[in-house]
Amino acid sequence: MNIREIRIHRTELGLTRPYTIAYRTVDHSEVIWAEVIADNGMVGIGAANPSPMVTGETIDDTHASLRKFANTFVGKSIYAIRDLSEGLLRTMVWPGARAVLDIAFHDLLGKLLDKPLVDMFGRRHKALPTSITIGIKGVDETLEEALEYAGRGFLSLKVKLGHSLEEDIERLAKLREHFGQKIHIRVDANQGYSRSELQRFFQETADFELELIEQPLKFDDLEGMRQLPIHQKSLIAADESIKSFQNALELIRPEPACGIFNLKLMKSGGIYPAMQIADLARHAGIRLMWGCNDESIVSITAALHAAFACPNTAFLDLDGSLDMATDIVSGGFILKDGMLMIGHKPGLGLEKLAE
Repeated sequence: MNIREIRIHRTELGLTRPYTIAYRTVDHSEVIWAEVIADNGMVGIGAANPSPMVTGETIDDTHASLRKFANTFVGKSIYAIRDLSEGLLRTMVWPGARAVLDIAFHDLLGKLLDKPLVDMFGRRHKALPTSITIGIKGVDETLEEALEYAGRGFLSLKVKLGHSLEEDIERLAKLREHFGQKIHIRVDANQGYSRSELQRFFQETADFELELIEQPLKFDDLEGMRQLPIHQKSLIAADESIKSFQNALELIRPEPACGIFNLKLMKSGGIYPAMQIADLARHAGIRLMWGCNDESIVSITAALHAAFACPNTAFLDLDGSLDMATDIVSGGFILKDGMLMIGHKPGLGLEKLAE
């Protein structure tokens, strides 16, 4: 079965709750998405929302790249999924642009084979909790938002840090004081700490039983990460430090610089390259966290299928579509009491909404 046509779209999705991280405030999300149509009329959907601060790719870059190169793949067999995915790596420099088509190709292949994508890889997980993110805000506001999320059934919170070490510690102390051990807490410093600040953070939060700390140091300070004691290093999740397979190699040689890789399809360029990194991590004893930007249900679901196919998946942070006021599809994943699950519909199980 060959690809007959590829259609590229651009849509702005509003957020119901704007938020602040270490370097910006976000109040909307713009996505680029594609419909890949097979000879028999079946349609695969892919989408992306890149992060310019992480990969250097703007939404304009994504759109322009797809408009220039997408038709390169028209006429090719959708069953040759590896050739298609490697063709994306050869053809397009921007990972978000590659992710749009990579996701759509995989969705279409699953539909043609009448199987959920995860079952094509081998389903290793049936359900896992996702964290939900609290942006940088005051102590009282942090607690108020945490109470709302706990009331909605979320028992894992990810707290954005990095503006003020003192207030960061105060916010976490307040959460532990109120909730005790009833919730899991992980944090994301977005490269906001120096080496000395990180040591102080570890010392003053030692009793908080944090699940992990995501990218506390600058993305290129691999030596600073490697110098950490093993018990600290095991809690470090590399995010901005890992955008490619080559980055993954650099993080594990000559010895691991962290204990967790945060994989995002917007960094890796889609499902196929993310799974390659995941396999490398498994052989190196690295656990996986699957994260996201503010994204459509399309790419969140794609990441979930990949995550559930990997035995070393330990954490999900796939809340990127939950605060979208609108979306381009329905369906995909199932969310219940903070747990994410995948149904049994073919491909990614998506239904395109009427335009």
